[in-house]
Amino acid sequence: MRVRDLRMAGAVALVIMMGLPAAGVPVAAQQSATTLREPDVIYVPTPEEVVDAMLAMASVRAKDVVYDLGSGDGRIPIRAAEKYGARGVGIDINPVRIKEANENLAKTKVGDKVKFLNQDLFETDLSEATVVTLYLLDTLNLKLMPKLKALRKGTRIVSHSFDMGEWPPEKTQKVNGRTIYYWTIK
Repeated sequence: MRVRDLRMAGAVALVIMMGLPAAGVPVAAQQSATTLREPDVIYVPTPEEVVDAMLAMASVRAKDVVYDLGSGDGRIPIRAAEKYGARGVGIDINPVRIKEANENLAKTKVGDKVKFLNQDLFETDLSEATVVTLYLLDTLNLKLMPKLKALRKGTRIVSHSFDMGEWPPEKTQKVNGRTIYYWTIK
């Protein structure tokens, strides 16, 4: 490698480590090095039995595309793929969570069905979703509600612990003292 190439590689590495955008550096590399903004909630994993109940309540099938907003360690998209054969997309603003989710995905046999995106869930295109899962706060659910209601007819939404205010759920279920809520886009 020539000296000029070594200098360029070193400069790119320094820019990535400092979290600065650089021309010629792939967006994915830039995203993995920086936090887009502070997360709205702290990460609290959804218990496995609640994950199973959420996916069952949504009647997930192999033809579904399950979007998990605030996907954390990736357990919901991974379980949707493993148990139902669905495609899964996890969205999380925290690059540490995306790294953890990808590490968890690497331990499975569903890597071709699941992906994790380091994005702001308020800016993410959800149009491909047939199922959306949430474990956010009621204030965030309310902020997301217009975006969710704009999804195609028949899209199912399941929220762990937090409702949508004036938008009454079609179903609720208790799972070991936790509540899950269900809506369908009409």
